[in-house]
Amino acid sequence: MSDTVRETPAADAENPVLKRLSTLDRFLPVWIGVAMVSGLLLGRWVTGLDDALAAAEVGSVSLPIAIGLLVMMYPVLAKVRYNELGHVTGDRRMLGTSILLNWVLGPALMFTLAWLTLPDLPEYRTGLIIVGLARCIAMVLIWNDLACGDREAAAILVALNAVFQILAFAVLGYFYLQVLPSWLGLDQEILQVSMWDIAKSVLIFLGIPLLAGYLTRTFGERAKGREWYETTFLPRIGPAALYGLLFTIVLLFALQGDTITNQPLDVARIALPLLAYFALMWGGSMLLTKVLGFDYQRATAVSFTAAGNNFELAIAVAIGVFGVTSGQALAGVVGPLIEVPVLVGLVYVSLWTRRFFTEDAISRSIPTGA
Repeated sequence: MSDTVRETPAADAENPVLKRLSTLDRFLPVWIGVAMVSGLLLGRWVTGLDDALAAAEVGSVSLPIAIGLLVMMYPVLAKVRYNELGHVTGDRRMLGTSILLNWVLGPALMFTLAWLTLPDLPEYRTGLIIVGLARCIAMVLIWNDLACGDREAAAILVALNAVFQILAFAVLGYFYLQVLPSWLGLDQEILQVSMWDIAKSVLIFLGIPLLAGYLTRTFGERAKGREWYETTFLPRIGPAALYGLLFTIVLLFALQGDTITNQPLDVARIALPLLAYFALMWGGSMLLTKVLGFDYQRATAVSFTAAGNNFELAIAVAIGVFGVTSGQALAGVVGPLIEVPVLVGLVYVSLWTRRFFTEDAISRSIPTGA
């Protein structure tokens, strides 16, 4: 969630991965755990908290929670190099592979895992499907950098995902939550959610910070240059993403305390398909890019982009559509708690796989003029 890894040469793969994470990122699972416990205690000690939070709302979301969601999204979107989005066409194979993995295979895999592992828990199942639709635009840059992947390729794919989510999230959400289960004849509770409900949440909690991030980068670089923007400004605002996430988690767990304490095994059941998803998406992506002849650097960028998810957006949409006390929101919150240690482990696995990428693959994967 914080801005960057420590200043360490990307090629120095022998340094322990955890030492190259900032302090905030290294202990992210700890901070999330502390936020969860704090929320549970807050819910027990403060009476009438739900009424107080509902006093003012933004798009059917409590104002304090809406502020937390917007704060955690803005720094992430301020990092994206929007003026490089068009450069991705220089490697159309990388572009096509990323779109296939992120917007076809990823959501379909999460949909399958959610139905296989949570057939009797429709709220959590729906929350995981929403997580599968929210493609990574944040910490993938950190994992890619730690694994010595192609930084520019990762930045371009992140920018592509950020824009694509505005265009496709609502449509895909309606398809996977309403249309596909009906086609497959899956036994589900009637889900009263429209495409507009999803689109409205995306426009508020992704559209507003996306516009703010774009304008900040545009005018910031114009005023003081890219070097100042990325080495001075971004590190200053980067931690706000984590603070916004932790603030939101505290309030979520304060409102969901009874459900969580009475059903602790539900959290473990949510974690199981997430673990399977990260392993299958990352492993399948590395295998596919290897078969297609990508070099290690671009294979890594594509694979981590495919494996990671934008939990900030998933949480925002779940809260906006289903409510802050919903099981869908809880499923989104469990996500980053599982993602961080798993993807740190996959960084080590990724560095080990470098031996399987040959010079021939490197030369084939870079198109002429790219």
